[in-house]
Amino acid sequence: MVIAFTSLVVGAYLLGSVPAAYLIAKWSRGIDIRQYGSGNVGASNVLAVVSKRWSIPVTVFDLIKGMIVVFIAKLIGLEVYQQVTVGIAAIAGHNWPIFLRFSGGRGALTTIGVVVALTPWLGLTLTAVAFLFSPFRQLALGTLVAMAALPLCSWLLSQPFGIEERYQLTLGFLIIFLIAVFRRLTAPRSPFTASLSTRELIINRLLFDRDIRDREAWISQTPSEISPMNNLLSKRKTD
Repeated sequence: MVIAFTSLVVGAYLLGSVPAAYLIAKWSRGIDIRQYGSGNVGASNVLAVVSKRWSIPVTVFDLIKGMIVVFIAKLIGLEVYQQVTVGIAAIAGHNWPIFLRFSGGRGALTTIGVVVALTPWLGLTLTAVAFLFSPFRQLALGTLVAMAALPLCSWLLSQPFGIEERYQLTLGFLIIFLIAVFRRLTAPRSPFTASLSTRELIINRLLFDRDIRDREAWISQTPSEISPMNNLLSKRKTD
Protein backbone atom coordinates (compact mmCIF):
# COMPACT_ATOMS: atom_id res chain seq x y z
CA MET A 1 0.00 0.00 0.00
CA VAL A 2 2.97 2.32 0.64
CA ILE A 3 4.12 1.83 -2.94
CA ALA A 4 0.62 2.48 -4.26
CA PHE A 5 0.33 5.64 -2.16
CA THR A 6 3.74 6.96 -3.21
CA SER A 7 3.06 6.20 -6.87
CA LEU A 8 -0.30 7.95 -6.70
CA VAL A 9 1.24 11.06 -5.09
CA VAL A 10 3.81 11.28 -7.89
CA GLY A 11 1.13 10.61 -10.51
CA ALA A 12 -1.14 13.26 -8.98
CA TYR A 13 1.63 15.83 -9.13
CA LEU A 14 2.41 15.00 -12.77
CA LEU A 15 -1.26 15.08 -13.77
CA GLY A 16 -1.67 18.38 -11.92
CA SER A 17 1.34 19.69 -13.83
CA VAL A 18 -0.35 19.26 -17.21
CA PRO A 19 -0.96 22.94 -18.13
CA ALA A 20 -4.24 22.82 -20.02
CA ALA A 21 -4.51 26.63 -20.22
CA TYR A 22 -1.01 26.94 -21.66
CA LEU A 23 -1.61 24.18 -24.22
CA ILE A 24 -5.00 25.52 -25.31
CA ALA A 25 -3.59 29.02 -25.80
CA LYS A 26 -0.69 27.60 -27.82
CA TRP A 27 -2.91 25.42 -29.99
CA SER A 28 -5.70 27.92 -30.58
CA ARG A 29 -3.86 31.25 -30.74
CA GLY A 30 -0.18 30.39 -30.94
CA ILE A 31 0.63 32.44 -27.82
CA ASP A 32 2.28 31.88 -24.46
CA ILE A 33 -0.56 32.69 -22.07
CA ARG A 34 1.95 33.64 -19.38
CA GLN A 35 2.76 36.72 -21.46
CA TYR A 36 -0.84 37.94 -21.79
CA GLY A 37 -3.60 39.16 -19.53
CA SER A 38 -2.97 38.33 -15.89
CA GLY A 39 -0.15 35.97 -16.84
CA ASN A 40 -1.93 33.21 -14.93
CA VAL A 41 -1.96 29.69 -16.38
CA GLY A 42 -5.62 29.05 -15.71
CA ALA A 43 -9.12 29.06 -17.10
CA SER A 44 -9.85 32.68 -16.09
CA ASN A 45 -6.95 33.95 -18.17
CA VAL A 46 -7.97 31.77 -21.10
CA LEU A 47 -11.42 33.36 -20.84
CA ALA A 48 -9.91 36.85 -20.88
CA VAL A 49 -7.23 36.28 -23.51
CA VAL A 50 -8.43 33.46 -25.79
CA SER A 51 -12.20 32.91 -25.70
CA LYS A 52 -15.10 31.68 -23.61
CA ARG A 53 -15.37 28.58 -25.78
CA TRP A 54 -11.80 27.50 -25.07
CA SER A 55 -12.04 28.30 -21.35
CA ILE A 56 -14.65 25.55 -20.92
CA PRO A 57 -12.38 22.54 -21.62
CA VAL A 58 -9.66 24.12 -19.45
CA THR A 59 -12.16 24.50 -16.59
CA VAL A 60 -13.34 20.90 -16.95
CA PHE A 61 -9.82 19.47 -17.14
CA ASP A 62 -8.51 21.45 -14.16
CA LEU A 63 -11.49 20.30 -12.08
CA ILE A 64 -11.20 16.66 -13.13
CA LYS A 65 -7.47 16.38 -12.46
CA GLY A 66 -8.16 17.29 -8.84
CA MET A 67 -11.13 14.96 -8.53
CA ILE A 68 -9.84 11.87 -10.28
CA VAL A 69 -6.71 11.36 -8.16
CA VAL A 70 -8.73 11.53 -4.93
CA PHE A 71 -11.34 9.12 -6.32
CA ILE A 72 -8.55 6.69 -7.22
CA ALA A 73 -7.15 7.03 -3.68
CA LYS A 74 -10.59 6.20 -2.29
CA LEU A 75 -11.03 3.31 -4.72
CA ILE A 76 -7.82 1.58 -3.64
CA GLY A 77 -8.68 2.04 0.02
CA LEU A 78 -6.22 4.71 1.13
CA GLU A 79 -6.77 6.47 4.46
CA VAL A 80 -8.29 9.95 4.59
CA TYR A 81 -4.95 11.64 5.27
CA GLN A 82 -3.51 9.85 2.24
CA GLN A 83 -6.42 10.97 0.07
CA VAL A 84 -5.82 14.54 1.22
CA THR A 85 -2.09 14.24 0.49
CA VAL A 86 -2.81 13.00 -3.02
CA GLY A 87 -5.13 15.95 -3.58
CA ILE A 88 -2.53 18.41 -2.32
CA ALA A 89 0.00 16.87 -4.73
CA ALA A 90 -2.35 17.58 -7.65
CA ILE A 91 -2.81 21.19 -6.49
CA ALA A 92 0.96 21.60 -6.12
CA GLY A 93 1.41 20.25 -9.64
CA HIS A 94 -1.00 22.82 -11.04
CA ASN A 95 0.61 25.68 -9.11
CA TRP A 96 4.22 24.62 -9.70
CA PRO A 97 4.18 22.41 -12.82
CA ILE A 98 7.38 20.65 -13.75
CA PHE A 99 6.46 21.05 -17.43
CA LEU A 100 6.51 24.88 -17.19
CA ARG A 101 9.57 25.24 -14.97
CA PHE A 102 7.39 25.45 -11.88
CA SER A 103 5.47 28.54 -13.06
CA GLY A 104 1.78 27.66 -13.14
CA GLY A 105 -1.64 28.83 -12.06
CA ARG A 106 -3.37 29.44 -8.76
CA GLY A 107 -5.01 26.05 -8.42
CA ALA A 108 -8.53 27.22 -7.58
CA LEU A 109 -10.35 24.81 -9.90
CA THR A 110 -8.09 21.90 -9.03
CA THR A 111 -8.68 22.67 -5.36
CA ILE A 112 -12.45 22.62 -5.92
CA GLY A 113 -12.09 19.23 -7.62
CA VAL A 114 -10.11 17.88 -4.66
CA VAL A 115 -12.58 19.20 -2.08
CA VAL A 116 -15.61 17.90 -3.99
CA ALA A 117 -14.00 14.46 -4.23
CA LEU A 118 -13.19 14.42 -0.50
CA THR A 119 -16.48 15.85 0.80
CA PRO A 120 -18.92 16.37 -2.10
CA TRP A 121 -21.64 18.37 -0.37
CA LEU A 122 -19.13 20.61 1.44
CA GLY A 123 -17.22 21.22 -1.77
CA LEU A 124 -20.35 22.13 -3.71
CA THR A 125 -21.62 24.39 -0.91
CA LEU A 126 -18.37 26.33 -0.65
CA THR A 127 -18.14 26.57 -4.44
CA ALA A 128 -21.58 28.19 -4.43
CA VAL A 129 -20.38 30.61 -1.73
CA ALA A 130 -17.38 31.56 -3.87
CA PHE A 131 -19.59 32.21 -6.90
CA LEU A 132 -21.83 34.53 -4.89
CA PHE A 133 -19.06 37.09 -5.41
CA SER A 134 -19.06 36.54 -9.18
CA PRO A 135 -21.78 39.13 -10.04
CA PHE A 136 -19.57 41.73 -8.33
CA ARG A 137 -16.56 40.56 -10.37
CA GLN A 138 -14.83 39.53 -7.17
CA LEU A 139 -14.53 35.79 -7.75
CA ALA A 140 -10.95 35.77 -6.45
CA LEU A 141 -12.15 37.24 -3.15
CA GLY A 142 -15.00 34.74 -2.99
CA THR A 143 -12.59 31.89 -3.59
CA LEU A 144 -10.35 33.10 -0.76
CA VAL A 145 -13.31 33.38 1.62
CA ALA A 146 -14.48 29.87 0.70
CA MET A 147 -11.01 28.37 1.16
CA ALA A 148 -10.58 30.16 4.49
CA ALA A 149 -13.88 28.65 5.65
CA LEU A 150 -12.89 25.11 4.62
CA PRO A 151 -10.98 24.05 7.77
CA LEU A 152 -13.68 25.26 10.15
CA CYS A 153 -16.53 23.86 8.09
CA SER A 154 -14.82 20.51 7.69
CA TRP A 155 -14.39 20.23 11.45
CA LEU A 156 -17.94 21.27 12.31
CA LEU A 157 -19.85 19.66 9.48
CA SER A 158 -17.99 16.49 8.41
CA GLN A 159 -20.42 14.26 10.27
CA PRO A 160 -19.86 11.01 8.31
CA PHE A 161 -16.22 10.98 9.42
CA GLY A 162 -14.83 9.89 12.76
CA ILE A 163 -12.92 12.24 15.04
CA GLU A 164 -9.50 11.20 13.72
CA GLU A 165 -10.58 11.55 10.10
CA ARG A 166 -12.05 14.97 10.85
CA TYR A 167 -8.68 16.03 12.27
CA GLN A 168 -7.02 14.84 9.08
CA LEU A 169 -9.51 16.62 6.83
CA THR A 170 -9.30 19.85 8.81
CA LEU A 171 -5.50 19.86 8.76
CA GLY A 172 -5.51 19.06 5.05
CA PHE A 173 -7.91 21.88 4.25
CA LEU A 174 -5.84 24.27 6.36
CA ILE A 175 -2.76 23.33 4.32
CA ILE A 176 -4.72 23.84 1.10
CA PHE A 177 -5.78 27.31 2.26
CA LEU A 178 -2.20 28.22 3.17
CA ILE A 179 -1.01 27.01 -0.24
CA ALA A 180 -3.55 29.30 -1.91
CA VAL A 181 -2.38 32.28 0.14
CA PHE A 182 1.30 31.49 -0.46
CA ARG A 183 0.74 31.13 -4.23
CA ARG A 184 -0.99 34.51 -4.43
CA LEU A 185 1.64 36.33 -2.42
CA THR A 186 4.58 34.81 -4.29
CA ALA A 187 3.31 35.37 -7.84
CA PRO A 188 5.87 36.88 -10.25
CA ARG A 189 6.17 40.64 -10.07
CA SER A 190 4.54 42.77 -12.74
CA PRO A 191 5.38 46.27 -14.06
CA PHE A 192 2.71 47.64 -11.71
CA THR A 193 4.58 46.66 -8.55
CA ALA A 194 7.10 49.50 -8.88
CA SER A 195 4.45 52.06 -8.00
CA LEU A 196 2.93 50.14 -5.07
CA SER A 197 3.87 49.93 -1.43
CA THR A 198 4.51 46.47 -0.01
CA ARG A 199 1.37 46.72 2.12
CA GLU A 200 -0.82 47.66 -0.84
CA LEU A 201 0.68 44.90 -2.99
CA ILE A 202 0.05 42.26 -0.32
CA ILE A 203 -3.56 43.39 0.15
CA ASN A 204 -4.25 43.43 -3.60
CA ARG A 205 -2.73 40.00 -4.14
CA LEU A 206 -4.39 38.45 -1.13
CA LEU A 207 -7.90 39.79 -1.73
CA PHE A 208 -8.04 40.26 -5.51
CA ASP A 209 -5.28 37.94 -6.75
CA ARG A 210 -3.70 40.71 -8.76
CA ASP A 211 -1.21 43.50 -8.19
CA ILE A 212 -3.65 46.37 -8.78
CA ARG A 213 -7.31 47.08 -8.07
CA ASP A 214 -8.08 47.91 -11.72
CA ARG A 215 -9.18 44.56 -13.13
CA GLU A 216 -9.45 45.72 -16.74
CA ALA A 217 -5.90 47.07 -16.78
CA TRP A 218 -4.66 43.87 -15.16
CA ILE A 219 -6.20 41.44 -17.65
CA SER A 220 -5.24 43.62 -20.63
CA GLN A 221 -1.47 43.25 -20.24
CA THR A 222 0.56 42.30 -23.32
CA PRO A 223 4.07 40.87 -23.84
CA SER A 224 5.51 44.36 -24.25
CA GLU A 225 4.42 45.06 -20.66
CA ILE A 226 5.08 41.72 -19.02
CA SER A 227 8.31 40.59 -20.69
CA PRO A 228 10.61 43.39 -19.47
CA MET A 229 9.79 42.60 -15.85
CA ASN A 230 10.23 38.86 -16.38
CA ASN A 231 13.54 39.42 -18.12
CA LEU A 232 14.74 41.62 -15.27
CA LEU A 233 13.79 38.99 -12.68
CA SER A 234 15.53 36.27 -14.70
CA LYS A 235 18.67 38.37 -14.94
CA ARG A 236 18.70 38.93 -11.19
CA LYS A 237 18.41 35.20 -10.56
CA THR A 238 21.43 34.45 -12.77
CA ASP A 239 23.63 37.26 -11.41
